Amino acid sequence: VAGSVAVNLASLGSFKYANFAVEQWDALAAGFGQPPLEWAALALPIGISFYTFQSMSYVFDVARGTARPFRNPLDFALYVSMFPQLVAGPIVRFHQIADQIRERRSRLSDVSEGAVRFLFGLVKKVVVADSVGGIADAAFASSASGLSPGVAWLGILAYTLQIYFDFSGYSDMAIGLGRFFGFTFPENFNLPYRAASLTDFWRRWHISLSSWLRDYLYIPLGGNRKGPFRRLLNVMITMLLGGLWHGAAWNFVIWGGIHGMALAVHRAFMGK
Repeated sequence: VAGSVAVNLASLGSFKYANFAVEQWDALAAGFGQPPLEWAALALPIGISFYTFQSMSYVFDVARGTARPFRNPLDFALYVSMFPQLVAGPIVRFHQIADQIRERRSRLSDVSEGAVRFLFGLVKKVVVADSVGGIADAAFASSASGLSPGVAWLGILAYTLQIYFDFSGYSDMAIGLGRFFGFTFPENFNLPYRAASLTDFWRRWHISLSSWLRDYLYIPLGGNRKGPFRRLLNVMITMLLGGLWHGAAWNFVIWGGIHGMALAVHRAFMGK
């Protein structure tokens, strides 16, 4: 287990975060009058965030006994590189798909239902997300001096719709493609904008990531079992790393920190 985590995180860290780390070092060195590092920027492999998480899930689930290991390396390769959801999710954990890979059945009803789900997601992406995306881009491109409250709110609401219909549309397309070939992928969204709280929101938004982080990071860190301080610390660590997983930039770290603090405050006062 430790070896799998080390290899996968080393791969993810090298390709996804090395360029960012060098940029931060060069900025710091420039402040002290030092030359930048000699560094050739690394290209980011497509889907690396997803297939490293799926590779770790394989080892975690086998080690926990929740799924039997594959004996055929091609079955493992199929799981890690499953193309319908490789680039944008949902993250498919090993125990959710292992039996389907071993005994896959693709019926005509799967093909028809998968095609309908794919087209539904395509409409969400192209018709809705891309349409309101132009409004959001125009609002965010406005200069601060010329940005009225009405335009600012319009941009915020347009982006709110864009990011949901874009991401959930991709998820629908992935789920539909998987169904087309006889696989049932987990749902990734459940009406997130109907959430009653931020905790409820994270049970509804990018469900495959939040459940992955909960089961493989938050609970192993101690979850709710080691007192209120450790619970809040575990929430912060989980959300900071979840933010960093989204991209190598400080805005993702800040985004994760904001959500971590908000979740910690909500959990501290739940029921009061």
